[in-house]
Parts: sequence; structure tokens; C-alpha cells
Amino acid sequence: MNLRAPVTLLDVAQRAGVSVATASRVLNGGDRVPRPELQERVKAAADELGYTPNAQAQALAKSSTNVVGILVHDIEDPYFAAIANGVMRAADERNLLVMMASTFRDAEREIAYLASLRAQRARAAVMIGSRRTDPESLARTSTEVSSFLNSGAGLALVSQSGMPAHTIEPDNTAGAAELARSLAGLGWRRFGILAGPDALATARDRRDGFVAGLADSGLEAVAIEAGDFTRDGGHAAVERLLDRGAEIDCLFAVNDVMAVGAMSALRARGVDVPGQLGVAGFDDIATLRDVWPGLTTVRLPLEQMGRRALELAIEGGEATTETFKAEVVLRESTARS
Repeated sequence: MNLRAPVTLLDVAQRAGVSVATASRVLNGGDRVPRPELQERVKAAADELGYTPNAQAQALAKSSTNVVGILVHDIEDPYFAAIANGVMRAADERNLLVMMASTFRDAEREIAYLASLRAQRARAAVMIGSRRTDPESLARTSTEVSSFLNSGAGLALVSQSGMPAHTIEPDNTAGAAELARSLAGLGWRRFGILAGPDALATARDRRDGFVAGLADSGLEAVAIEAGDFTRDGGHAAVERLLDRGAEIDCLFAVNDVMAVGAMSALRARGVDVPGQLGVAGFDDIATLRDVWPGLTTVRLPLEQMGRRALELAIEGGEATTETFKAEVVLRESTARS
């Protein structure tokens, strides 16, 4: 079988009667735009020959591709998935190609992925994660962020403040504080907190906000239990609270997936929610539609946050921070009889 050789830019240039450089400027883009009649001849030749432009050549000519990268800490987590969905919808509306990678909360993997996007001349990137508190990893990430921006690409971060780039920041502290005041107003008094890892600033901010809200109501947490920022982390953390006999009547988990895991553990232990123990979370992820009793939580506009992050990354300019307000949503899991 004889395979037809691929049509090259030289073939197009010869058919159109122009230089290879001129053909490249027409088909791959660039700063100098050939005369309209030359553009027509080159495009007609390309159509006749069935030429497909080379994406790498286009990137070199334009200094970037139409690729947008999404770096997300954990795509299995509905919180991150909802934000990423907002980014992808906004990118699709702009005819941008999305490449997504899960960093599994590994700082070095996140840095490596961002460097790879820079090498591939991506147009922009959105980093979706939970801000870390480790100074060394923060410094290394900041260095790569600066290199990425200096390459001419755009960048926005979600929940990762402190970087020299556009940032979308949910109001975690204020939202958790308002939740605590709302629960106290319902009559709950002995609170336990599933706090998440202290190395993640998102978890710490929500814990501290909730503690501050309790203080506003003249209360303090009876027990605080750290655990992984996952469904299994919440399941294990509440079991540890139960095993040591913590005398609580209401439980706050710093994200919804931890709360869902906790409710599963409570159900297995025969603890009635909310009859014996109230439960609340944070984020208002879509999964909660299938959870019973309905989970009290703090709602964040997750998809809108992703959309705005993409807009900021494409717009570029001086780094800005935009804060999205949180809204308390009271449901059956904390209802008082």
C-alpha cells in the first residue's frame, strides 16, 4: 500500500506562488499580515491540497496556542469538579481547547504541570486548589507562577491567595462564622468540628471562622478533630470522636464531602441525624441533592467562580483578587424538633 505523503507548507507555498514565510504568516498567524490577494491565494492553495496547519508552528508564530490548562487538586472532589466545569464552559464559549490535570494536592506535581504548560506555549491556565501553608512549597510555586506569566500567558488561581496572579477567593472565614451563629440561633450548644488538615489554609480558615462565630454567640467548640479533606477523612474523624465519647450535639465539617462521610459513619453507628446529632458542611456541592437528611451547609457559587477565573486569566493585566460571598443554607440535618 502506498501512503500519500502529508502536504507541507512548502507544497502550499509553491502552489500559491509565494515564499514559505508568507504562507506561514497566512496559515499560522504572526505579527506581519500579507496583502489580501496573497492571503486568498495561500488559503485557496491550502484548500486544494488539503493542508492542515501545524499547531506547534502556529504557537511559535503567535507566541501562544489556543490551549487553556486547568490544574485541579482532586477532580474526584465535587467542589473542584464544579469549579473546573465553570472554567471549561467559559473556555468552550471562546473556542479554546482545555487540557486538565489532577495534581492530587502535590505541590511538586502542580509546579511541573504549570512548567509543562509554559513549555507548550499555553494561552492561559487556571489553578484550582486549597492554599498551602508550607513556606517552601509556596515559594517554589510563586517562582513558577512568575515564570509562567513572564512567558506571556495568562493565569488565575482559585482559593490560592498570595501568588502574583489573578485570584478568586471564596469568603471561607465569614461564611463559616455566619454558619456558627445560625446554628447557635437554632439552639445547638455543644459543637464538634471536623477540621481537615491544618496544612491547607482553606480548611484552617473555615475552622477558625466557625470558632469565631461560636465565640460571637458566647460558645466554644467542645471537640476539634483533624482529618483528610475527603469523604473517608470525615468518616474516620467522626468515628474517632465517637470512640472517645465526645459530648457534642452538633457537628461541623469544613467541607461537604467530609460531612457526607461523617453522616455515613453516624448512620452505621445508629446515631440519628438530627435527632441525636446535628450535622453541617461547607460548599453546597451538587452531590447533596441525593443526601438525606438534607445537609445544612454554606453555599459557594462554584461554577461562577470557575467562569470568572477563566475570564481573568484571558484578560491578563495587573493581578487582582475577587472575593465571592458565601451563603448559609439551613436544611434538615440541623433541624430542631
